[in-house]
Amino acid sequence: MLDAMDSHPLDTVVMSASGGKQLPPRTDLNLLRTFLAVYRSGSFTAAAPRLGLSQPTVTAQIRTLEQQTGRELFTRLPRGVDPTPRGHELAAQVAGPLDALAVLDETGTPTAPVHLAGPSELLCVRVLPALAPLISDGLQLRVAQGLSEPLLEELRAGHHDLIITTRRPRGRALDSVPLADEEYVLVAAATWAQHISERGEAADPCAALRDIPLVAYAEDLPIARRYWRTIFGKQLTARAALTVPNLYAVLSAVNAGAGYSVLPRSLCQEYLDTGRLVLLQSPEEPPLNTLFLVQRPGADTNPDVLRVRDHLRHVARSW
Repeated sequence: MLDAMDSHPLDTVVMSASGGKQLPPRTDLNLLRTFLAVYRSGSFTAAAPRLGLSQPTVTAQIRTLEQQTGRELFTRLPRGVDPTPRGHELAAQVAGPLDALAVLDETGTPTAPVHLAGPSELLCVRVLPALAPLISDGLQLRVAQGLSEPLLEELRAGHHDLIITTRRPRGRALDSVPLADEEYVLVAAATWAQHISERGEAADPCAALRDIPLVAYAEDLPIARRYWRTIFGKQLTARAALTVPNLYAVLSAVNAGAGYSVLPRSLCQEYLDTGRLVLLQSPEEPPLNTLFLVQRPGADTNPDVLRVRDHLRHVARSW
């Protein structure tokens, strides 16, 4: 009898698949690798560059594997594919052994840099300060910024190991957990708050803000509109007097006296503490936006990805 230490991940793949009557016993591992790449990326097109193959080759390999299994593994969609129940079962069987094989094939350093992405303001205010101890302890980190939907597509394509988003990814292919709740606050510079107080309109915030410029990062005012619906129970009718590229620019403009805005509390807490900005409302239940930590399938073969993931989940409890 072979000792357990003599077994090889290749044997595990074959036994796992054939033992469940999922695959012929001599299925080409390249077909399984292609299947797993498509499963994790969500499309033939996104999987192709990760595999170093053309998109037609990926399509042909998946068709071959479906013929060998006698089952459809993916439902073709207008954009991408969605795993069938049989596809989910097969992925659960082969992912672990194939990832173990990938580790054995690595020729570089045992731990590669961790690729992390998220909203730029959150990265600067919360994430990077939280990860500073790990970096000083030898962690290699590569950071990118972006919006939730593009980041999720990039994660599926293998560009990131971990991302922080404001939306939970659809489907079961990506592992995500709630990380923290971000509170939104209605703020203005102290001079505008004093102006409102002197006019005696503090009890009616909507009326008080009617003649004060609104600063936003987008014409459609997504954060401000949500605040108005949640807190005031009405639609926001104001138009932005100033639009700027990001929330940092909003903060800078509001702090300089350009007008009022709705901002994440984490971004402007220091300004509130020093009195440079003033809360114009203090609702009992402020609007919250849940942040999600999403991990690329297979990324946990790098132990530093697990270090970053677990550390962020721990420190986010105090955000």
